[in-house]
This record gives sequence, C-alpha cells and structure tokens, in this order.
Amino acid sequence: MNQRELFFKHVAQTSPAPLAIEVVRADCATLFDAQGKEYIDLIGGISVANIGHRHPKVIEAIRAQTDAYLHVMVYGEMIESPQVRYAAALAKHLPENLQSVYFTNSGAEATEGAMKLAKRVTGRTKMIAFNKSYHGSTQGALSLLGDEYYRNAFRPLLPDIWHYDLNDIAAVDAIDSQTACVVMETVQAESGVVKPNLDFIKAVRKKCTETGALLIFDEIQAGFGRTGLLWAFSAIGVIPDVLLLGKALGGGMPLGAFITDKKWMDQLTDRPVLGHITTFGGHPVCCAAGLAAFEALLDEKWIDQVHEKEQLLLGALVHSTIVSVRSAGLWMGVEFASAENCKKVIDYLLDKGVLTDWFLFAPHCLRISPPLIIHPEQLKKAAALITEACDVVL
Repeated sequence: MNQRELFFKHVAQTSPAPLAIEVVRADCATLFDAQGKEYIDLIGGISVANIGHRHPKVIEAIRAQTDAYLHVMVYGEMIESPQVRYAAALAKHLPENLQSVYFTNSGAEATEGAMKLAKRVTGRTKMIAFNKSYHGSTQGALSLLGDEYYRNAFRPLLPDIWHYDLNDIAAVDAIDSQTACVVMETVQAESGVVKPNLDFIKAVRKKCTETGALLIFDEIQAGFGRTGLLWAFSAIGVIPDVLLLGKALGGGMPLGAFITDKKWMDQLTDRPVLGHITTFGGHPVCCAAGLAAFEALLDEKWIDQVHEKEQLLLGALVHSTIVSVRSAGLWMGVEFASAENCKKVIDYLLDKGVLTDWFLFAPHCLRISPPLIIHPEQLKKAAALITEACDVVL
C-alpha cells in the first residue's frame, strides 16, 4: 500500500474529507508534497507556525536538547532547564499577577487545568462561556465550547456551565457569588475572527472582580503576535486572572500552558497532593523549541510587520462575491455568501497551490492565519489567487 492508502486505513480520521496532502517538507511559509508541488501556507498549522516552519533556531534548540535528555519525570518534580527558562521568559513579558506557569501538552489541556484551578480557588462550580467559542475538544473544554451541535453528541458533559452570546449584557448579569470563572477568547477564533466589544470585556472584568470569579482569557490562537501585539489582551487594557496559551507556544512542537498568580497555582499542590498532574506536559524538547521560537519572534521583530501585512491583504481582498473581511492582525475571516461558495474557493486555491481552510462555526468564511514571517510577495500572490477563484468558481 502507498502512504495515502495507509493513511486512510490506519490513521484515525477527524472528518469525512481530509485534505490528504502528503507533506514531505515544510519551510518558512511553504509546504511541499510528495509530487514536488509547492503550497503557500495561509494556515500556519492553525496559528501554530507563527515564526514559520522549521525556523533554524528552533531546530538547533531541539537538537541541543535531544543531546541532553528527553523525558525524565512527571511534570513539576525535577528542575528542568528548558521549562524554567521558558517560564521565566514568558513571565518577563506578562503582568505581575501572571507569573506562575503550568505547562501542558496542548491548549485543550490548558483549558482543563484552568477549569480545575477556578473550582479549587473559588470553591464554586458555575462557569460562564460564550456561544461560538472554542477551547478544545476534551470533555471539560467541550463543555465550554459554544455550539450545541458539537456538544450534544457527547452528553452528559460538565454541569453548571452557562452559555451566552458574546457582547450580551445578560452574561455580565449572570456573574454572581456562585460563579467560579468566566472563560472567553480575546478574539473569537472559530466564529471567524470576531472581536468582543471593549465595553463588554471591561464590564465582565469589573463584575468578576466584584464577585470573586476568575476571568480566564483564552489566547491559544490569538497569542504570540497573531493580532499585531504579543498578547491580544494588551490592546484592550484588561488583565485576566488566568491566561491560556497553546498553538504557537511550542514553536511547532506540542505545548500548552495556563498561567496565573502563584498563590492560586499553589492550591493545586495539596488537598489533594498532585491535584493536577501530567506526565508529558512541558516536555523538555517542546519547551526548548518553544523558548527558541519565542526569542526568535521577539528578536527578529516579526510582530512589527503584522499590521503592514494585514493592510496589504485588506487592500487586495476586494471582490463583489466577498461579503466582508474581518481581521485581527495577520488573522482574517473572509466571508462568502454560503459555505458552499467558500468550499469552492478553498478547493480552487488548493489546486493552485494555496492552502486555506474554513472555521468551525463559520464554514462560510475562509481562514487566513499564515506564518507571521510570510513574505509580502507570497501574500500578494495568494490574495490574487483568492480573487481569481472568486471570478472562476463563483
């Protein structure tokens, strides 16, 4: 059997129609398949490859760490230099109440840990989340996820979780003395890049402070320069009690984290002891890769180019069949009249060597989240092909 046949026979499928491109190499913002075809990567592994694929500093860090040691013990027991250095580097660029880092394997696991933390700190169970939000697919994270179509098939899920529309004042009114936490994305990812209203976020922050509920910001997709700032919450002037990170955190390796105040994080260490534990979370190779990626992101000043590249795309993505373009830095939802139209464009682009995608709760919108290092000429070519697709297939 060839690789394609083995893929469909032995690799668990997550959708009825996977892209099924046999990738043999990835470099910067370009993918290469087994037939030698090149693809401009407008997805970046879903906001993972912010500094591109196989950045030399990341590869060097991985090699150096594999020469030292791999896994040695469950998380939190040994002093492992990659974890320590990366946690300290992140803390240096975060507010003083976000200084204790718990590394996990993924963003979904970060969500799970934060949910447990909120229960432990507050002694409460009620949680408030938002429709069309996405925080992962494990059962706790799925309980928060804002779409009944995806939740219903796996019920019963966690009780006492209440969903509201983003920007609905009813969500603020619902925060009370029984609320453990409010979990929200600083930019809703899977609804097609939707920003919360600033006054709404401030009202949520104020009510959480008044009632003792924790405010958890999910920047798993929005973090690490995606929106044009290192952290999206910096633009809104609201500081969370807990921050969720993932995706680009590992520089292409699997890594997530939830970050909070040390006095709260310490409550996971007793009653019971090992109140939250992971075997492979914060794997030394992943932390070494993530730190190298983080340093490259900052040292090479890729974030400084985000708004210029955003404007380049916004100026080029103009067509009568494009309903709207929502953007948050180098992250866009290109809206079409229907999911069918969007799929036609995606398929055309794939044939022409441009990798794009849709959004979980907005299948009528085309996703753009390329590596931040993508060259402007690649963006121009991709944008031209998007409008060409609109001419040809719509």
